[in-house]
Amino acid sequence: MPHRSLPEPRGRVRLARGASPWLLPTVATAAVSLSRARRSPRWAALAVPATALAAGMLWFFRDPEREIAPGRVISPADGVVQSITPRPDGRTRVAIFMSPLNVHVNRAPVAGTVTSVEHIPGGYVPAFNKESEFNERVVWHFDSELGDIEMVQIAGTVARRIVPYVPRGTKVEQGERVGLIRFGSRVDVYLPQGMEPAVALRQRTTAGVTRLDRD
Repeated sequence: MPHRSLPEPRGRVRLARGASPWLLPTVATAAVSLSRARRSPRWAALAVPATALAAGMLWFFRDPEREIAPGRVISPADGVVQSITPRPDGRTRVAIFMSPLNVHVNRAPVAGTVTSVEHIPGGYVPAFNKESEFNERVVWHFDSELGDIEMVQIAGTVARRIVPYVPRGTKVEQGERVGLIRFGSRVDVYLPQGMEPAVALRQRTTAGVTRLDRD
């Protein structure tokens, strides 16, 4: 059985690594506009949308702690199962669509060693479009007890930046944070040949919690 990471404490929510280029300017603008709102109608008018945007950014970039669930392959992303597709090589691709309201931090679907983190340039069509397979993406490979497991982070129309957290050669625990897609999009996991998916179309998934494989 794969080595399991220790349960993470519940009730804590931190901010995602890689959020600061978006978060800091919005929070700073909100703070300045609020501090000057009483003295200037113009600043008061700016304070409302600036504060709403800052609050939205804090929500978008939340990174809650998770108690990692058992399973050979677990979901790397919060979202909805968009497709389950048998591949010519015998593997099964499970595609998870992440909306801007989902947690954007992605987690390792298995325990093992990261053998490849490859950035591939591409387009930015909506993630629900079939052509999104050719979008900007980062392809991960994990050497695990199940063999090679592939995971792909795919950018979308809004998500223009994928931020890997760990480099090639890193040993990761199952459910460990490995990267961020700013403002959502899609994450694909390829189940090994002979492994049946335990999820269904349009099922909601939780990173580190939802099991993707069936016994």
